[in-house]
Amino acid sequence: MAISAQQVKELRDRTGAGMMDCKRALEEANGDIDLAIEILRKKGIAKAAKKASRETGDGIIASYVHFNKKIGVLVELNCETDFVARTEEFQELGNKIAMHIAAMSPRWVKREDVPEDVVEKEKEIYREQLKDSGKPEHVVEKIIEGKLNKFYEENCLYEQKFAFDEEKTVEELIKEAIAKIGENIQVSRFIKYVVGE
Repeated sequence: MAISAQQVKELRDRTGAGMMDCKRALEEANGDIDLAIEILRKKGIAKAAKKASRETGDGIIASYVHFNKKIGVLVELNCETDFVARTEEFQELGNKIAMHIAAMSPRWVKREDVPEDVVEKEKEIYREQLKDSGKPEHVVEKIIEGKLNKFYEENCLYEQKFAFDEEKTVEELIKEAIAKIGENIQVSRFIKYVVGE
């Protein structure tokens, strides 16, 4: 199927991807724009994964203060260069993440940041809950693993559903930004202040 310049332009306008990437995605999708967007997103996420090991020595402190002045968030968002740190897109991402933290109150950035004693305590609680269930040990272990994953989804920033688009996690939001911006991006830490707490 021949892909028109108009289709390429429309896809490029909607995704910000390069001309040749758009053309290839449209060819792969037989001209279906929505499918082409999905193809580009998947490829972008794959590219982002390759960049994830690169050093992030620059960045910004993004902030959000709720309109009632009772909740405030500071978040350190890192990237590779000062050039990217100053872009509107990067700063906007910082603001979105700060607002998400204000709304969703994560306790840690990633699951690796959860202290081992907290994980053990959670497992102990789940095991106690299942003590009289009569289920075999291997089934109990599977249930505990599932409950622990749910705990991470609720308490770790990267695994939480993004407050303003539940279709993706915060980690996916960041990976999409990495694919678009072309640099590794990481949240290294955050703090949430609530008046009286």
